Amino acid sequence: MLKWTVIFLIVALVAALFGFGGIAAGAAGIAKILFFVFLVLFVISLISGAVRR
Repeated sequence: MLKWTVIFLIVALVAALFGFGGIAAGAAGIAKILFFVFLVLFVISLISGAVRR
């Protein structure tokens, strides 16, 4: 999932570089959502790993 976040971030940066504002904003929004989903899943896995020990 982190791979998709990086891909959408790169798409947003390239689109912003060429001046496609709508596409850049959309890709950046998707990258931000995926980043927070990944962050929540990471924290949940850390907590579950600590509970198991």
